[in-house]
Amino acid sequence: MSNRDTIRLATRHSDLALRQAATVKEALESRRQDVELVEVETTGDRIRDELIHRLGKTGAFVRSLDEKVIDGDVDAAVHSMKDMPTDQPEELIVSGIPERGPPGDVLVTPEGTGLDDLPEGATVGTSSLRRQAQLLDARPDLTVEPLRGNVDTRVEKLLAPGLQAEHEARTEAEKERKGNAGNDEYEHPYDRDVEEWFSDLAEIERRSMERQVETEYDAIVLAEAGLERSGLLHRIEYERLPTTDFVPSPGQGALAVTSLDDAVGERIHTALDNPRTRVETTVERTILAELGGGCVAPIGVYAVVQGEHVNATVQVYSRDGGETVATSRDLSVERHVRDARAFAQDLAERGAAELIEDAKREESEGEAKRVERDEE
Repeated sequence: MSNRDTIRLATRHSDLALRQAATVKEALESRRQDVELVEVETTGDRIRDELIHRLGKTGAFVRSLDEKVIDGDVDAAVHSMKDMPTDQPEELIVSGIPERGPPGDVLVTPEGTGLDDLPEGATVGTSSLRRQAQLLDARPDLTVEPLRGNVDTRVEKLLAPGLQAEHEARTEAEKERKGNAGNDEYEHPYDRDVEEWFSDLAEIERRSMERQVETEYDAIVLAEAGLERSGLLHRIEYERLPTTDFVPSPGQGALAVTSLDDAVGERIHTALDNPRTRVETTVERTILAELGGGCVAPIGVYAVVQGEHVNATVQVYSRDGGETVATSRDLSVERHVRDARAFAQDLAERGAAELIEDAKREESEGEAKRVERDEE
């Protein structure tokens, strides 16, 4: 139990993580709690060249923070709930779950093109096995390529090729205009010179101009909540993907504060917890835990409280999006944990367990091949 009045709150040091932690800090401070943010580097932050599902399978962005709580270096930690493993350390509790943000995904494109209107064979970037399977289910012709980095980095990688090409074209046109000085028949193709055009760009667009990218993406898929919390949602063109077809990851859009089961944990719970969001995310994470897919299998779970029931929708895919087990069920709010477990067991018997085992086998075989290549 902490003897300090100030709650020391651990967070990753990425821009998004700090923004999320700041919202928790503000919420606690509004209830007369003193809060100090403590930045911690995680395994996921240190290993930058691996996709999310390969970073220790689960918890790459979580364990380091929780260890600080268990060791007593901090009082609590702020997590994106979708990153949290379902097998939490016994010493910890999820003491606070604030009201959930937008739960779904968005398709981001330079011009706001919708999924149905992307050209055949378009390249879409995502680091999520779930999103990859859902994209290929909706559009088997798409080419889905890996995409990693924080939210800003991913958007910059999408925008960079187009902006860099436009800058080059404007620069060449500017040279041509100067070469045609005095030629009354010459018509400049742009209404602004390069400096004026550049000055009107948003900050993320300017950063994109300096980024080198290996893959040119026609679109990328990101969580709407992350874009909103990063302040980027109004800076980009996007299409919301329906949660009925693109069922989100369990806990997506929600934050979770972990702590010891002590007086500080009680203070956090009283000041922060949203009962509706707790029920919904508990259903989602219970189903995920019962299915046992972790980050290896493409699984979407989304629950919504509707009166006395919780409507839960689940999608379990093969990695290529070719096979799926998907259905919805109304669960009792009063018995939501028990009903969620029973729902997951039914899904497993209907073929979800087989798809998950296939995904685990593919991951194991892929890992063996990567090790073999590294040893050559």
